[in-house]
Amino acid sequence: MVRIRVLVVDDHRIFAESLAAALAAEPDVDVSAAGSGPAALRCLERAVTEGRRYDVLLVDADLGSTASALQGFRPAVPVQEGNADGLVDGISLVAGVRSGQPAVRTVVLAEKDDPRRAALALQAGASGWVAKDCSLSRLLTVIRGVLRDETHLPPALLTGVLRELTAARKHRTESERLVESLTPREREVLRCMVAGLGRKAVAERLFLSPHTVRTHMQNVLGKLGVHSTLAAVALARRAGVGPADLAGDVVERGGQLA
Repeated sequence: MVRIRVLVVDDHRIFAESLAAALAAEPDVDVSAAGSGPAALRCLERAVTEGRRYDVLLVDADLGSTASALQGFRPAVPVQEGNADGLVDGISLVAGVRSGQPAVRTVVLAEKDDPRRAALALQAGASGWVAKDCSLSRLLTVIRGVLRDETHLPPALLTGVLRELTAARKHRTESERLVESLTPREREVLRCMVAGLGRKAVAERLFLSPHTVRTHMQNVLGKLGVHSTLAAVALARRAGVGPADLAGDVVERGGQLA
């Protein structure tokens, strides 16, 4: 019998342990529980080391929400940008797992249906969104379904999620168009901004004067139609612009790659 390894991640201990116990009663399911995002990551890393990878993560949508995680909700937040424990919320954990262990399927467990957050979960890499009060048989159907590369959403959420994903694609396309209007140098300056570098650091990295960098930054803001560095970074991320590689050598010197 092929056994399914499941990890329940929820900071409500009673719920996590009760769900784990219910799933453990199934003959083909091995289940463990973790009470936080960092604990879940440690479980995943230990499982890889032992050669016993998890197949499915069941992640609480509100994981870590007590620390204002739901304010200014952002899709696919990198794990390293979270709070002191390394995570912001359940959907950030989904994104981190998707990046680090793409073979692991994740299903988000939610107290209530929310099309926007469900869409964010799918964008982060989740394979399903399930109500916490669903039946055990329904949850098992979802677990087995996502292992067949199926995506599971409550029927009542489909229309709202499709609307959110369509809107997100529209915003992303517009952001991509704006970024494409930048010159190569301006795009490099933008990548430095995404990496969190200030004007002086950008100038040193690109062998430019601070005055020239200031001009490039102003041009970037103007072409992107925003009024602050934070807004420019948000738009850049939406367009898929990554940060400059701070570990590498200087990107350019005199207009040529160094």
